[in-house]
Amino acid sequence: MTLTIRPLTDRTEVDAAFSVFLRAMVGLPLRDIDAGEVTEWGRYLGALDDGAVVGGADSYTSSLVVPGGARLPHAAVTHVGVLPTHRRRGIVTGLMSRQLRDVAERGEVVASLRASEAGIYERFGYGVATSSQSARVHTGRSVLRAGLPSGGTVRLVDGAVTTDLLRGIYDRVDRVGSIERPTGWWAFRERIRSLDGTPTYVVVHSTDAVDDGYAIYQPQDTAGWFTSRERSVRVSDFVASTDAARAGLWRHLLSLDLVDVVEFEALALDDPLPLAVVDRRSVESGPPRDETWLRLIDVEAALRARQRGADDPVTLRVHDDLLESNDATFEIGSKQVLRTDAPAEASVDVATLAAAYLGGTSWQSLASVGRVVAARPATIVRLDNLFGTASAPFAGTVF
Repeated sequence: MTLTIRPLTDRTEVDAAFSVFLRAMVGLPLRDIDAGEVTEWGRYLGALDDGAVVGGADSYTSSLVVPGGARLPHAAVTHVGVLPTHRRRGIVTGLMSRQLRDVAERGEVVASLRASEAGIYERFGYGVATSSQSARVHTGRSVLRAGLPSGGTVRLVDGAVTTDLLRGIYDRVDRVGSIERPTGWWAFRERIRSLDGTPTYVVVHSTDAVDDGYAIYQPQDTAGWFTSRERSVRVSDFVASTDAARAGLWRHLLSLDLVDVVEFEALALDDPLPLAVVDRRSVESGPPRDETWLRLIDVEAALRARQRGADDPVTLRVHDDLLESNDATFEIGSKQVLRTDAPAEASVDVATLAAAYLGGTSWQSLASVGRVVAARPATIVRLDNLFGTASAPFAGTVF
């Protein structure tokens, strides 16, 4: 095998790499999608065997909201796959290592991905930084509490929905863990909706004539809709920039005629929906599942950018075998972050640091399973005080 890893240089190569990705995923339908419309030019890396594309790793230009509200330059990594005929030959390792160097050269501080297989990406420095859960709400039992915000108005916009409308609403969301959805992401979602024969409904919430939330939902099992004993709709995208918008969208979804169950594909682990209904058993939450796999490309810049809590500084040794500039000791305090030659109070690999970075996993939990080495328990307490967040980080975006 004569293998070359390089950026793909023309549309034919990009189409070939996207086709490789679809085949590598096995279960994804081979849809009629123009890869050039849903990818960002210049970011697709390919692995070529004697000139034929046999693997690829792609990314989008994006941003990530971190504790304190800063939006960091972010690479949204996607379309990673290798043909089944070329497995176990080090191709993914070559692609991911090259991609990390390229992302660093672009000046992007972090990268993230959604993992098809959970056992692959930790060795490249990615750690699970956010999680999500599904939920099923039985509408016949889900009476909303009287004290909820009154909300504004809702309107259906299916048939007239535009990317600009939804993107304008989404871009107002500043929850820790949320990412900027790239143009290719919106194009891909629009294309999927156009190819899917299932009816799709979009409802937009407005407060004082300002659009501040939306939900996209589809009925399930439409062939047996009128004879089904449990008619359900699935909410594939739920976006609310205010508590009032969230409550207004809940009222719409839970009062739909002919609907017995509303299924939410992904909610934050601390989503307030179970607290908003009188009978919280009417909300059946699914098990937590990994969402954002985060990679710190520039550890120093990432640590400085996020807000930190009040406690004495901790000197932390970070190990990074792939990006040498990150392999260092940092003094992390509430006011500043410095590189230091002082002895480390704790040590950690870069993937474990990524897991704790957004506040989605406590340092105490990581230390309890040996992923953090510290001589004194008080050091772990200080790290939790420095990195703790008021709410669970959540992205709500699959790419």
